[in-house]
Amino acid sequence: MSPDVPLLNDYKKDFFLKRFPQTLLGGPRLKLGYCAPPYVYIHQIVLFLMPWVLGGIGTLLYQLGILEDYYTAALSGGLMLFTAFVIQCTGLYARNKSATVERMLSTDILAEEDEHEFTSCTSAETIKFLIPGKKYIANMVFHSVLAGLMCGLGTWYLLPNRITLLYGSARGTGLLFFFGWMTLCTGEYSLIVNTAIETATFQTQDTYEIIPLMRPLYIFFFVSIDLLYRFMVNIPALEQMNQILHVLFIFLPFLWALGILPPPDALFLWAMEQVLEFGLGGSSMSTHLRLLIMFIISAGTAITSYFIPSTVGVVLFMTGLGFLLSLNLSEMGFVFKHSVTGHRVGTKSKALPSGSEKQFTWKECLFYLIILVFALLESILLHHFACCSQISKNSPQAIVGYILMTLLIILWILREIQSVYIFGIFRNPFYPKDVQTVTLFLEKQARLMKIGVLRRILLNLVSPFAMIAFLSLDSSLQGLHSVSVSIGFTRAFRMVWQNTENALLETVIVSAVQLLTSNIDIWWNRSLNTGIRLLLVGIMRDRLIQFISKLQFAVVVLLASWMEKKQRKSTTTLCILNIVFSPFVLVFIVFSTLLSSPLLPLFTLPLFLVGFPRPTQSWPGVVGTAACVCADTVYYYQMIPSLTAALQSAMVAGSFGLLLPGSHYLGRFQDRLIWIMILERGYTYCYISIKGLELQETSCHTAEARRVDEVFEGAFVQEEYAKICSINGHFGNVLTPCTVLPVKLYSDARNVLSGIIDSHDNLREFKGDLVKVLVWILVQYCSRRSSMQENVHKTENKRKASLIILPGLNTSPQTRSPEDTVSLNSEALGDWSDDVLGDEPTTKKGNEEKDQLKVLQSINLPLPGSAESQMVDDHSIGKVPENSLYKAVILGYPAIDRGKQEDMAYIPLVEFSCSHSHLLSLPEEWTSNCLPNSKMREMSLLFPEDWYQFVLRRLECFPSEENVPNVLEEIAKDRVLKDFYVHAVMTCYFSLLGVDDMDPGPGHILRVYSGVLPWSSAQDWLTEKPELFQLTLKAFRYTLKLMIDKASLGPIEDFKELANCLEEYESDWYIGLVSDEKWKEAVLQEKPYLFSLGYDPNMGVYTGRVLTLQEFLIQVGKLNAEAVRGQWANLSWELLYATNDDEERYSIQAHPLLLRNLTVQAADPPLGYPIYSSKPLHIHLY
Repeated sequence: MSPDVPLLNDYKKDFFLKRFPQTLLGGPRLKLGYCAPPYVYIHQIVLFLMPWVLGGIGTLLYQLGILEDYYTAALSGGLMLFTAFVIQCTGLYARNKSATVERMLSTDILAEEDEHEFTSCTSAETIKFLIPGKKYIANMVFHSVLAGLMCGLGTWYLLPNRITLLYGSARGTGLLFFFGWMTLCTGEYSLIVNTAIETATFQTQDTYEIIPLMRPLYIFFFVSIDLLYRFMVNIPALEQMNQILHVLFIFLPFLWALGILPPPDALFLWAMEQVLEFGLGGSSMSTHLRLLIMFIISAGTAITSYFIPSTVGVVLFMTGLGFLLSLNLSEMGFVFKHSVTGHRVGTKSKALPSGSEKQFTWKECLFYLIILVFALLESILLHHFACCSQISKNSPQAIVGYILMTLLIILWILREIQSVYIFGIFRNPFYPKDVQTVTLFLEKQARLMKIGVLRRILLNLVSPFAMIAFLSLDSSLQGLHSVSVSIGFTRAFRMVWQNTENALLETVIVSAVQLLTSNIDIWWNRSLNTGIRLLLVGIMRDRLIQFISKLQFAVVVLLASWMEKKQRKSTTTLCILNIVFSPFVLVFIVFSTLLSSPLLPLFTLPLFLVGFPRPTQSWPGVVGTAACVCADTVYYYQMIPSLTAALQSAMVAGSFGLLLPGSHYLGRFQDRLIWIMILERGYTYCYISIKGLELQETSCHTAEARRVDEVFEGAFVQEEYAKICSINGHFGNVLTPCTVLPVKLYSDARNVLSGIIDSHDNLREFKGDLVKVLVWILVQYCSRRSSMQENVHKTENKRKASLIILPGLNTSPQTRSPEDTVSLNSEALGDWSDDVLGDEPTTKKGNEEKDQLKVLQSINLPLPGSAESQMVDDHSIGKVPENSLYKAVILGYPAIDRGKQEDMAYIPLVEFSCSHSHLLSLPEEWTSNCLPNSKMREMSLLFPEDWYQFVLRRLECFPSEENVPNVLEEIAKDRVLKDFYVHAVMTCYFSLLGVDDMDPGPGHILRVYSGVLPWSSAQDWLTEKPELFQLTLKAFRYTLKLMIDKASLGPIEDFKELANCLEEYESDWYIGLVSDEKWKEAVLQEKPYLFSLGYDPNMGVYTGRVLTLQEFLIQVGKLNAEAVRGQWANLSWELLYATNDDEERYSIQAHPLLLRNLTVQAADPPLGYPIYSSKPLHIHLY
């Protein structure tokens, strides 16, 4: 990376310097970047100070003793309400007035964006600049009312006498009054005049105008605490909080400007997540709708438990609801609903959600029912018969605590030996050393999988019941329960199932502390019940993990900035400042940990800020709804089912460590990078999101991908004689290797075809092989076609004879539309052809052909497409029997006017020598003439008759015939059928290689392979027949693949080997272009092999690309979740606030330690650009 890469270019620097003061002040644009009249600034200052003036009137009247405090608040609020309505109506009037004025557009785009034309201090343009107005009339009213309410309550909040009484001293009152009103003015201005561009931006677009509500929301929170203090006396904690908040109130503009306080939508989602996870025992959810529904149900459960009078009923209720809410009830209900509707209509449901391929069966429902019954029985029996009020080392609860400690140690050991590293540092001696091949890896991993089964039993069955026993024996449930008991134990009984491993750790810690301090009178034992203890331990556990991850992330950023030589010169000062002010850096880390917000490295430099709290997913949109889809996306679609199955096995065994919502994993195979995120976790299930990163690697992408490969190679590729417990050489990296997954996917091999495609010998053989492949393709097509027709018309009688019309004079073929072609017998349409090879009179044919002539006397057949061809009552048609197999088609004759059909000449007909030949006959439009007969006769000598007969004798298209070999022998001897194939094959041959029959060159082969035919008289003839054109193109591509295989593997020895090779192409290969839709279809259908021909203009060589489908090992590692969240927070700030979308900006450059470029790619669009993003995928964990 070049050290000259700027953080912000010059234009963005000026833009940022104009925007930040606007954010700090709440909306006034006092730095415009161009010359503006003074009244523009004066107007903004007046509007900014207007709330202070109106509030000052009420404050003055209160201080003089004229009005009481509440009348003061009402007066200020009423004045502000009226002023807000006037401001909004003025803005609406100016906007409507200026909407009818057309304005000349400037040629300077930047000037057009920034500059405004001010004609006077009251012009519509000036007012529109000052007061942009609201999108919706409802918001005009609502925001105005909110502004009046905020001004009234703010006046009450900042009354000098009240502030003096709060602190008991007049010192500092003036300071709090002055800066407090500055805070109120920034909130009022942003709400009713001009909304500030907030640093804390969550949504890319503010559709419903939520951002203006951000500052009033926090102001109302501070005021509400003051109101509680005024109306609820004798609460010392509330008084202290009010004092602290009054001081903090004056710093709100700086907190808003630094982006520490979240916008309302992010705050709402974050608060629900935190309360659901730590207060109610739930988990982060995969969608915002699921989060809202689960939050309401869980809160209702805790509230309901408080009103249950019986302790037995409370225990039963908490145990049952805790288990049920930890299940994926929505998935089970959805599958059950579709199963019921599927049985009703008699069809299989096809609309199951992603990840539901393995449906819930009755066995699983029975399993869950048995678990629920046993849990209820255990809890009620232990609570009723074994619960004791005294805590001692020999009590039943203490004994269960010892059992839980043992289970925790066993489960920890069983989980750690499943991964390649223990603690991420020491290599696991039990993990296979060399994992190069799938077979060898699976053999060596078999023992670990057996251990995984034991771990699964202990985790899903033994541990939950042991923890239920511990909770049921607790003495806190014996007496009258309180709010704390309801909340604490509702959470505890649910955590047992929702996240068993974390619940086990928390229970063991509480049990150990309880045993160690049972005889000590401390606040922990005296004031807290077991449920609240578990809640506090759960919060501390989560925050401790976050703190360690954030600290590691900060150290990695600091070390990377110092160790990278290209960055050292520009970041030395920042590194020194971080070391000198390390206590303040730790304060920032602790503060972000307490808020559970990302630690934001500004521009990914060691300049740390506290990002605003946001949901675990980090992005506002629904998971999987947006991706930068391209041609390579299909490869991720193909691998998802197999990858999901492999992930299930690894997660169940414990190879991925603790499965916590918000965890990120990175998978690597060849040029593919898979980003995996855990969205939701419950009992025996979790939801994940899978993203696929781009395959066309840039220089930054390649640099980081190379580091990923180095990290994985150091972990998974080791010699047998290597040290038993080696150290992770990349411990400082944000990526820690976990395991490898056997996944069925495509490997991509690209070869240079120099020496093969340009070899004269190969090209000469190519021509002969092309004729053979054309014969094979057409015969196979007709065979399958006849089989399909036989299945459709299996109730019809067999045909006894098929007559073909021999042509008369050779004239140019007539082009007819499909609707003009009508046959006598619609059921026998496919058995007829339009033409045969020769243009000579039929009397010049040999004796064999003369025997086949059947002249139908007195039958006057109409021209297909004419009116009389549809008159079944006509006398000429009536002479043909109803079940006749004859079919009359005239080709080569001039069109006959309507009314002259009676003068039409007799048509000579000829029949196949074999009664079954019609099953292999070509479609009639494929046998029309387009080449001179002399040329056709000359080139028909190239037709391989022996190969043609060999192909016919290998067919298996007569399942209803008893003597198939004899039938095929008769068909092979049918000269008329052969002539049709000669005509069609050689015409296609000419259209591909040209009438001159010259040896093709490499460029010619590439053009035809891509579907571009050389110009010839046969070109239009072939392109007018799409189906034949596709078959011909497929034959050409098969021939090219055959030529490459012969050059690589050796020559073809006989017809049987050639036929087997072509059959393999047909069944196991797709040979075409990467850009074809059928290529994508073949990938999704999981064709074993795919081949494509290409040309590299940079190297000037022809290339072959082969995709091979088989099981390969995907290497997976765990990413530092806080490093991902921090970089995503910086990306959101940099793009949405600083608008720094430069493709070469500093923060997107390669960073081998932080994997910065890959992390940016994995962000949700429009900020990131993954080429594949799955919807939430359901993973079964049993």
